[in-house]
Amino acid sequence: MKRVPHPASPSKRILCPLIAAFPFVVAAATATAVHASVSTRLPDPLATHFDETGRADGFSSTHGFLTGTLLALLALGVVFALLGEVPKLATAAPWVIATGYAVAAGLGYALCLTLLGNAGAADASAVRLPLWQVFLTLPVALLAGTLGYLLAGAAPGPPRRPAGDAPRLDLPAGTAAGWSRTISSPPLMVLGALVLCGGLATGVLGSWFSCVILVLCGAVSLAVTSVRVTVDRRGLTLAPALPQTFGIRFRRIGPDRVAQATSRRVDCFGEFGGWGYRVRGHGSGLVLRSGEGIVVRLTSGREFVVTVDDAATAAALLNTYADRARPRQGG
Repeated sequence: MKRVPHPASPSKRILCPLIAAFPFVVAAATATAVHASVSTRLPDPLATHFDETGRADGFSSTHGFLTGTLLALLALGVVFALLGEVPKLATAAPWVIATGYAVAAGLGYALCLTLLGNAGAADASAVRLPLWQVFLTLPVALLAGTLGYLLAGAAPGPPRRPAGDAPRLDLPAGTAAGWSRTISSPPLMVLGALVLCGGLATGVLGSWFSCVILVLCGAVSLAVTSVRVTVDRRGLTLAPALPQTFGIRFRRIGPDRVAQATSRRVDCFGEFGGWGYRVRGHGSGLVLRSGEGIVVRLTSGREFVVTVDDAATAAALLNTYADRARPRQGG
């Protein structure tokens, strides 16, 4: 039996901000305990920043570093607790909480690693931080994020909005037609460009490891901010707008997998919790803005949504090809 999502109960609405703030409190308490255990063996100032070889290249006072990071952890805990109470983010609450757990674990781990790395050093400039210990930040954050997602539980399902009719295009037998539009997200383009530029600037300053990571993140972000949506005899296809010559595609849904395609207005924050490729309880979608969109109900019972102009025409053509695919399945 298919599970029907229910609105969040009052008790869960009270627990949600507490669950969201919990990892930041734990990270702050753990860092405080680590500091207390090594405080007599810490140099002043501390080595608080390291280059790609693990050598110390930035320093802070012991008191200022600890106070600043603890305040940052507690402030972030308050921010993530409040985010869990934003009505438009209700359907994305598990992901918000998972992100908070990952951030808290990553920052807490880095703080404890810094304190332990400085312990026993007579001179902060002599402190070395092995890169393998830094790389452990990622799995620690991923594990904590997974825990946060599980603790958050299922989010209240978004309200089912009525879809439009499921029309067909009248195509004579043996003829074919195609439909294509490009969707873009200027805010995500700006963000991707800023990350890319930041990576290049980091490379100029000599931090090549950070440069490579930021450039890759910026390039991937830019690739998904402009997408070409195509409907033809092969079904629904999503591919990067540039470059088309590489034959790269994000997703293709064949007409034999389409139960019905309709069009309606989509609220990206109210239904999906933000922009981008989003996953929710009973479906997924590429939502780069709010507005008109194609809603494809798959034969598996799940939905796939794409926000794009002229969605009604695309849905009608996709239904036509889906009808043509069914007799072949039956035969």
